[in-house]
Parts: sequence; C-alpha cells; structure tokens
Amino acid sequence: MTDTSPDTILEMRQIAKAFAGVQALKGVSFSCRAGQVHALVGENGAGKSTLMKILAGAYQPDSGEIIYKGRRYTSLSTREALDNGIRIIYQELNLLPYMTVAENIFLGREPRTGLGLIDTKKLYADAEAILQRLEMPLDVRQPVGELTVARQQMVEIAKALSQRADVIVMDEPSAILAGHELETLFSVVESLVRQGVAVIYISHRLDEVFRIANEVTVLKDGQVVGTHPIEALTRAQLIQMMVGRSLDEAFPHGQPRRGAPVLTVEGVTTAAVRDIHLTLHAGEIVGLAGLVGSGRTELARALFGADRLQSGTVWLNGEVVTLSSPAQAVDAGIALVPEDRKTQGLFMELPIRNNITLTVLDKLTRYGVIRRRAEAERVDQARRELAIAMASASAEVQYLSGGNQQKVVLSKWLARAPKVIILDEPTRGIDVGAKFEIYQLMRQLTEQGVAILMISSELTEILGMSDRILVMRDGRIVGELAREEATEERVMQLATTGSLLPATTELPGYTGSDA
Repeated sequence: MTDTSPDTILEMRQIAKAFAGVQALKGVSFSCRAGQVHALVGENGAGKSTLMKILAGAYQPDSGEIIYKGRRYTSLSTREALDNGIRIIYQELNLLPYMTVAENIFLGREPRTGLGLIDTKKLYADAEAILQRLEMPLDVRQPVGELTVARQQMVEIAKALSQRADVIVMDEPSAILAGHELETLFSVVESLVRQGVAVIYISHRLDEVFRIANEVTVLKDGQVVGTHPIEALTRAQLIQMMVGRSLDEAFPHGQPRRGAPVLTVEGVTTAAVRDIHLTLHAGEIVGLAGLVGSGRTELARALFGADRLQSGTVWLNGEVVTLSSPAQAVDAGIALVPEDRKTQGLFMELPIRNNITLTVLDKLTRYGVIRRRAEAERVDQARRELAIAMASASAEVQYLSGGNQQKVVLSKWLARAPKVIILDEPTRGIDVGAKFEIYQLMRQLTEQGVAILMISSELTEILGMSDRILVMRDGRIVGELAREEATEERVMQLATTGSLLPATTELPGYTGSDA
C-alpha cells in the first residue's frame, strides 16, 4: 500500500524485475514525501539497490509504474531521472581528487563567458552559494583530494543540489564515518529536509535509521515487508522484519574465559601512533574505540607488520617477536581482517576458492601444482563452517554479498589457526542477519582460546561485543573501560577529551548516537 498524501513526490507501484530467471523484485510498492527522510532497509540481496537503480534509470522494470511529481512512467531513462531531479549518491564517491570543490560540483556544466571560456569568478560564487544553502563550511578552491571522506560526501551532495535535486538517494552514506563526521552528515541531511528535498536513506546501521528517518520501508527477498513511521517501531521489531526471525539479542551471549596473555605490546611507536601499551589475553574480545583519525587502523597496521615500528617491543606467548612485515606477523600467528575488504582483503576478480585458500597454498600444493581435491575439501570446509552462501566456488568473489565476502576473508585467516585476530570494522556494510553470524563466530573463536582485537566505529557493537574496551585519541590509548562500567557517554568522553569527566558533566551537542 502506497502513500497518496498531497506531499508525496514519488510512488513506485508493483515494480517487478528478474535477472536470468531470478526474481529480484516481486511487486514492490514504495513512496516518499518531500521534506522527509525515508529509510530503506533490508538484508543484502533484499532488492534495495535494484529498486533504486530502476528509479535512477540504470535498470528497466519488467512491470509496474513510477509516479513522479504527478506524472506516470512505465520506466525512467537515466537522462529522464537526472532531468527530473533524481540523484543517487553511492558509497563509492565519484569525484576527481585533483580538481577543486567548485570544479567537481559543476564538472561538465561550468559557467562560461561570452567567449566560451570558463567563468572562474562565477564558478566559485555559484559553488559558495550552494554550500551556504547546505550550511557547509568548505573552501571551494581546495582540491577535493585534500578533504576528509565526510567533506567529500558534502561535495557529492552539493553537486546533486547544483543539478536541481528533488529526490536524493543516499546509499550507505555513513559506512566509513564516525563521531563528528557522522554528525556532520546528519546536519547536512537535516538541511536538505528543511529545503523540501526528499531523502531516501539506505543503511545497515539501525541506530542511524532511528536517529534520522521519519519513515522506514523494509524489503526482504524482493518484497515489501512493511512501511511504518519510525516512532511506531522498536529496534527488535525492525530487526525481526528484516531477517524474518526474532533475534533474542542483538549480540550473542558469551562467558569469557580469560586465559594467559597472548599478545603484549609495550611502548610501540610508529609515524601515526605513540607509546602504545596493551595486552590481549586468550579467550577475550578487546574493543578498540575512537573517532576517525584517532589511530585505530594505524595501530592495527603496526601490529600486523604493515607499518614500521620506530620503537617498542611486542611479545607473543611470552616471546619477543619482530613484526617488520605482514609475512612475519602471519608466521607468528597474527591475522588482520582489514577495514576495506574489497581493496585490502580480497582479490575481487578471482574465484571464491582462490580467495579462501590464498593463505594455505603451501599446504595444498605438491611440486608447485595445486592439489584440486585438497583445495575443494578446504573450500567446502570453509563453506560449511562459516555458512558462506555461494552458487559455485568458481564464481568471482565480487558477486557475493558483503556479508559473504567478509566470511571469505575470515575463512582465509582461520585456515591458519591464528592466535590473535585483529578485526578492523568487521561488520561494515553487512546486514543485521550476517552481523549476528559474525558475532557468533567471534564468540566461538574466543571459546577456542583465540584473542581478538576488534576495531569498530559503531559504539553499540563495541559495547555489545567487548570484554574490555580501549579508547584511542590522537594516536594514543587514553583509557580502558571494563565491560560493566562502559557506556556510550564514557567512551565518547575519552574519545573526544582524552579523560573521563565528572558524572554530572554533559558533552556539548552530544546525543549518544555518534557512532
């Protein structure tokens, strides 16, 4: 059932789409209003991206109709969507880093003088006017490549508005943001809404959905499960709609059995982190929190031998180890699941089987030739143990969902039975069902005596999964919190000030939803 109120700007009625006999959308109806944020959620493969690509004209529907600004269309072309003010901002930003903010905003549509030359003065003035509308404090003459990711997203939004956007689709806009940058994104969205723009917000982060959305539509298996005002739902109800079953807890219960120290770090300093002291015990999950730029990923790289240590000592099971390369870290029993699985964790155009067996090729080869039977057994073992959903091990890994791609990365390292696993943003871009499976796997690993260091920008994840929490700021660890004493406020106090404030002190502007 769609919304037919007077301020409805877009309706998609009974949209169906199939690919090679697989039904991606089955009679989906969706609508959104001007001046509101409508969240579109669902597990990976639910049909969200397909529906939005039909709206943008990238795909043509098999049946159904689109009613936009009162006009009916059986389908939209890409040009029709752009001409009508429909814009999609994808997670992978489409900007030219060496060109200025203003040049990116008006790329291909630069104002011209009477002689046909670019009118630079007007270019910068027009760019500044758009940024003022969005309350974005950017230098229009600054190269985009010098901006943070959050500010680059501002440029994408400004570019969309410069083309008279009435509907803006944001696809996982916060996937690599936290803290202040996330608040900046929310402020920009609120500014768009005040100007009457309809924002369709796609996200796996449910805290954000409850924070920013007016309405939410849930898709599952290509069908609409329901559309509701956000205030009519609880988090548990929304999760149940998305996964089709009740998750008793967002995070699996565990009984931590903390064992002996596995990894001990004293005084580690690199170009990005300073004087790091920490200990990881067998059977525990230690959460590493902090704002973007605090040094979390750089610490992970140092412990994995990817960044050179300037000073400090690392012990593994009581013995000093040298970590001057990732190969040495792997041989010592340390594994790293990086924050960007597509560029750092997987070979996207290689088959799934090659990605799974990459770290144990020495065990699967004889005289330099891969033993196909042993390879197939290893791949089948990984598929069963991690519940990797794949049609064929020969398919390229790029065609798996985000959750299954992350399972492939994990399986690659688990094949080596590591003593320490560093997980950098382990559930980024993964739906709630797959998240729960990865959380369960983490608990299973700790029960086997593995020590886990988990870096996450999601405070709910840090609080829900960590047995202890370390907080970083400006390249240093500034505090440690036991599980029972940790709260979002205390973590954010450490992350933003470097110390814990008195209990009666409130952080200016902090709402408890920064990550």
